[in-house]
Amino acid sequence: MAHHKSCLKRLRQNEKRRLHNRYYAKTMRNYLRDIRATKEKATAQEMFPKFQKMVDKLAKQNIIHWKKAANLKSGVAKMIAKLA
Repeated sequence: MAHHKSCLKRLRQNEKRRLHNRYYAKTMRNYLRDIRATKEKATAQEMFPKFQKMVDKLAKQNIIHWKKAANLKSGVAKMIAKLA
């Protein structure tokens, strides 16, 4: 366990950031699940811009890697294109 005052503060900050990052990453994954569960193309197309915005923000904040963001967006776009 840390003994220095600055180390204790760093531990508090890291835990706070970890919880913040987990919340937003989980929110994105839940929205992704909702899009994948959708069977109507129109509904999925309406949801896609919000999903893109969420993923881009997470990548910009380094919560997820920028290449993962690109893969997620392209994968969802392909999935939507396949819907009838």
